[in-house]
Amino acid sequence: MKSATADTDKQRWERDVLEPALEKAPERDVPFTTISGRPIERLYTPDDIASLDYGRDLNDPGAFPYTRGIHPTGYRGKMWTMRQFAGFGTPEETNERYKTLLEAGGTGLSVAFDLPTLMGRDPDHELSLGEVGKCGVSITSLADMERLFDGISLAGITTSMTINSPAPMIFAMYLAVAEKQGADWSKLSGTLQNDILKEFIAQKEYIYPPRESMRLITDIFAFCAKEVPKWNTISVSGYHIREAGSTSLQELAFTLRDGIEYVQYGADAGLDVDAFAPQISFFFNSHSDFFEEVAKFRAARKIWAHVMRERFNAKQERSWKLRFHTQTAGVSLTAQQPYNNVVRTALQALAAVMGGTQSLHTNSLDEALALPTAEAATLALRTQQIIAHESGLTNLVDPLGGSYFVERLTLDMEQGAREYFDTIDAMGGMVEAIEQGFPQREIAEASYKFQQAVERREKIIVGVNDYVEEDEPRHPILYIDESTYDTQISRLQELKRRRDNDAVRRSLDALREAARGGANTMYPLLDCARAYATVGEMCDALREVWGEYEEVPLI
Repeated sequence: MKSATADTDKQRWERDVLEPALEKAPERDVPFTTISGRPIERLYTPDDIASLDYGRDLNDPGAFPYTRGIHPTGYRGKMWTMRQFAGFGTPEETNERYKTLLEAGGTGLSVAFDLPTLMGRDPDHELSLGEVGKCGVSITSLADMERLFDGISLAGITTSMTINSPAPMIFAMYLAVAEKQGADWSKLSGTLQNDILKEFIAQKEYIYPPRESMRLITDIFAFCAKEVPKWNTISVSGYHIREAGSTSLQELAFTLRDGIEYVQYGADAGLDVDAFAPQISFFFNSHSDFFEEVAKFRAARKIWAHVMRERFNAKQERSWKLRFHTQTAGVSLTAQQPYNNVVRTALQALAAVMGGTQSLHTNSLDEALALPTAEAATLALRTQQIIAHESGLTNLVDPLGGSYFVERLTLDMEQGAREYFDTIDAMGGMVEAIEQGFPQREIAEASYKFQQAVERREKIIVGVNDYVEEDEPRHPILYIDESTYDTQISRLQELKRRRDNDAVRRSLDALREAARGGANTMYPLLDCARAYATVGEMCDALREVWGEYEEVPLI
C-alpha cells in the first residue's frame, strides 16, 4: 500500500540527511547499474511499487501467479535437486565420475556430451578429429550408453541430458538402456534439453532447418505424453543465451518466448496443451548481479503462469507452473586467480536458491581452464550443500519478497519481457525472428556494450581488469589425451563388424520414411537404437531427407 507521506519522507531524507552527507563525502564517480547495464536508484521506497497489488502481482507461495514460488513450503518440504554437470573422455571414465558424485551426496546426474555427439557425428567423421571426448563424453551408439550407466539404476535417479539437435537419438538410446535394465518407462524421470531455438540464437549446434527441427520436438512431446509421462521433454534454455552475452532481461524474454513457440507448435500439431505443457521445464543462468537474478526468476514464474492460462487457455495448474533448473554463470569464471571463482559461484548459487530454483548445478573453480577435476567438482557440490544446510535460507519461502528494490526490479523485468514478446509476435513468431536475425543482433549488441564497460573499467572483474596478480602459479587441470579417440574408433569399427547390419539398414530406411511422411519419428529411432545404429548414422538419415541448415550471416 502506498504511504501518503512517502514522497515527503523521501524528500526530507534527501534534504536533511543525504545532501549534507554528499557535501562531506561525494559518491563514487562510477555508473551505478546492474551487470546488464540497468540504472539503479540510490534508494527504493513504497512509492516505487505503488502500482503493485499483492494478490494480482505476488500472492502467496504456491498460489497463482507463483511470483513467490510454485510450492507453498519452498525448501522446507523438499530441497532442490543438486546436480553436477559431468562428462569427458570415454563412457567408463564419465561413469566413474558419476559414481563419485553420487557417493558425495549428489541427487541427480547431468550429462555433458562431446562436440561430435552434439553435432550428430561419429568419432570417425573428419570434423570429429581432435574433439572426441574433449568437452564431454563420447557417445556413439547404444553400446556406449550402456557403458555410461553401467551399475547405475536409471529407475532410481533423475538424469538431465544436455543435448539438442541429436536429442531424439540420444533419448532413444537412454530408453533402450532403461528397457534392458527392466525399468518401467512410465516411471522414469529426468530432463532432455532438446531446445533447438536457443541453438539458432546462441550456441549454434544445430543440424536441420528450424521447422524440421521443431517437428522432432513435437514428436517427442507426443511420444512422452503417451510413453514416458514423467519425463521433462524439453528444458527451454536461457543459460546459453546469457553465456552468449545477453542481458538478464534478454535471457528472460527470449527464453520464455522460445517456450511460447514450443507450446504453439505443439498445439498446432494437434496436441492437447495440458497433455504436454507440464513436462516443459526451463534452464536459467544465475549471473553475478545478485538482486537482478532473483528478480528474473520471480518474474519468469509470473509471466509463464499468465501466458499459459491466458494465451493458451491451459486448464491444469501444472501447466501454469514454471519449473526451472539453474546453472551458475560459466562466462563469469576467470582463468586468472581461479580460486576467486569459488566465491563467484557461491554468490550465484545463493541467488538461484533465493529465486526458488528446483534444481541447481554449481560450476567448478577450474572450468575457465579445462574440464573440472574430481576435487573441484566435489567442492562445487559442497557449495550447494553448505547453502542448503548452514545458511538458514531454506527456513522460509521467497526471503526477499516485499523488498522495495526486488519488487521494483521484478516488475521492470516483466514489463521489459512483454515488450520483447510484442516485437517478436509482430514478426510472426520466434522462428521468423530467428530467420531475420533479431535475437542474434540484440545479444551481439549487449555483449559488445558489456565488453566496452569492462575495458573502460566501468565494470570491475576482480583479477582481470583490477586487483591483478603477476606470475600466478599454474593450476592443476584435467587433461584428456588422444587415447579416447583411439578407443572410440576401435569400438566403432568392432561394433560395425558384430552388429546385424541388415537390421540397421532396415531401421534407418524406416526412419527416412517417417521423416518424409507424418509418422512420429521416435518409434523408428528406438528401433535404430536397439539395432545399434550410431548417432551419426541416424542423424545422417535425416540429413538426407531434410538437409542441413546454414545460418545467414548478420550484417
